[in-house]
Amino acid sequence: MKKLQTILLTGVTGFLGSHLLKSLVSNGFNVIILKRSTSNTWRIEGLIENCVCYDVDIQPIEKAFEDHNIDIVLHTACCYGRNNESVVEIVDSNLILGLQVLDACIKFQTKYFLNTDTLLERDLNIYTLSKKHFVDFLIKASDKIKIINLKIEHMYGPKDDDKKLVPWFFTQLKSRVPEIKLTLGEQKRDFIYIDDVVSAYLTVLEHATSLASYNEFDVGTGNLITVKTFLQNLKKTYELSFGVSETKLNFGAIPYRDGEIMSISLNNQGLIDLGWKPLVNAKIGIKRTIKEQQ
Repeated sequence: MKKLQTILLTGVTGFLGSHLLKSLVSNGFNVIILKRSTSNTWRIEGLIENCVCYDVDIQPIEKAFEDHNIDIVLHTACCYGRNNESVVEIVDSNLILGLQVLDACIKFQTKYFLNTDTLLERDLNIYTLSKKHFVDFLIKASDKIKIINLKIEHMYGPKDDDKKLVPWFFTQLKSRVPEIKLTLGEQKRDFIYIDDVVSAYLTVLEHATSLASYNEFDVGTGNLITVKTFLQNLKKTYELSFGVSETKLNFGAIPYRDGEIMSISLNNQGLIDLGWKPLVNAKIGIKRTIKEQQ
């Protein structure tokens, strides 16, 4: 792994990408980043100057590969559709961009392509369908480039998207709303702190040379808890920092979404066999996330 020094990172202005960038820079990698000229770079302030940056809406993706001998691509760019993006916009981000980067990797003989996938079911929505279609192409390409596909469960932590569950919940508490209307919260999820997700990527990088041509790893703690229990713990920990909250958690006030997944199937043994283990339990992770809110 010591010979693999140059990494191209996509999705760098997002939650996961920004945390990966911080870790890669601190570990001495040469990092090339792809973003849009219009991207909000608040998450990577103080880091972006340590990288070589290409704006994909202005420059062709291949230029990054022409200018640098890229050993590894970490592909985290995606669109969840949370901001009412069109189907075309979601597919362009989750499929077309990835294929453009993959084509460049093959053309310029990049050694490894690490993809960020989801443990959610393929046909759940446009986001998951587009992500799984890209994996289909990755499997086909694995005879030309080594593919490592990381399927991540519900990650959380500082600098997360404010429309995701944890930061949205904090916002409701900080706003002192009378009640937060929720489902029954019986869904079982594997909440994994962002630092443990980043360490999973680094562990895979350390062992990349010994892996097969196509690999999949489930990224999660291995411990499922209900959404209700997790949110109750969030509120209790929040109160330790900000005082008693009068906000009522009204579980059962709204119905489950159509096709709601009630439990996630996850097996992180592959990562564990490589020497990885999650170090941040839910209690510590919640405290660290709340500290960021202060």
